Amino acid sequence: MTAIEAPDSKVGALPNTVADIETLEELLSRPDAATARDLEALDGDIMVLGVAGKVGPSLARMARRAVPGRRVIGVARFSDPASRAVLDAADVETIKADLLDRAALAKLPQAKNIVFMAGHKFGSSGNQGLTWAMNAYLPGLVAEAFPNARISAFSTGCVYPFVPVTSGGATEALAPDAPGEYAQSCVGRERMFQHFSNVHGTPGRLIRLNYAIDLRYGVLHDLASAIKAGRAIDLGTGHVNVIWQGDANRYALRALAHATTPTAPLNVSGPETLSVAWLATELGARLGREPAFTGTPSPDAWLNNSAHAFSLFGYPEVPLATMMDWVADWVARDMPSLDKPTKFERRDGRY
Repeated sequence: MTAIEAPDSKVGALPNTVADIETLEELLSRPDAATARDLEALDGDIMVLGVAGKVGPSLARMARRAVPGRRVIGVARFSDPASRAVLDAADVETIKADLLDRAALAKLPQAKNIVFMAGHKFGSSGNQGLTWAMNAYLPGLVAEAFPNARISAFSTGCVYPFVPVTSGGATEALAPDAPGEYAQSCVGRERMFQHFSNVHGTPGRLIRLNYAIDLRYGVLHDLASAIKAGRAIDLGTGHVNVIWQGDANRYALRALAHATTPTAPLNVSGPETLSVAWLATELGARLGREPAFTGTPSPDAWLNNSAHAFSLFGYPEVPLATMMDWVADWVARDMPSLDKPTKFERRDGRY
């Protein structure tokens, strides 16, 4: 599908395997008719702040494909020029800016629809000041700078406390009680958006995501890579939720059309509470290797219940078995990795 074609009602036929990065990027950025319909119903341009991360480029391209007549803007420092070139080639307008610079922030277009994706996680234990600046101070700056926009802000399911693995996952009604300084700073991010939403009447959503799956990173990639390399898998965090990144992109974009005033959290993940040991066994069977394990599964974990998102947007289009097939094949063929482990097994919040 090209940028000017109308999206299908669903994401379209899914391949048995993902041949290469070009095919992967097309899948990650493929919109459906519902995403196009929701974005078309909104007035104004779409601007993605912090677009150069793992998820941002595919989300921006999805927005561009969903509403080809709309201005889609991606903002980041673009320390890697290649990420900017990819977006430019997809007709996403790019602006190089340090979002922590008030003057640079003030020069950005006053877009009516903002997806906020900037943040700092890995390395946060060694640089707590930057972590809090990016995850709490910057959201305050952005919320103050764009009081008249709809803001779909990426957060994390790590803001919740651990919940029993038999609970069905934390719902949005559960108050944040985050272990670890990174997760605490993410609570700070949400509080800043909530505060300015209350002050200015800014509509929004706080996207509490657990865990996005790309073939180059994510929990399934971590597990498959460990199995192939013969590394033991730590079962201390014995259960997870996962969702295809393309589905997470669709939900985050459509959340703009379902923004609330004041802004409110929205869990985004897959419908299953998944045993890590079971996932590893299934991936091992696909790879023809027996996984090795260490540790004992804990009775609780960071788990999301995304029933509310499903009531708004329907269930994810890419099922778990397909994700496992794709990841196992990708890893077996030694296809590219971003070398960014999720560290999902960490229970102390130290990244």
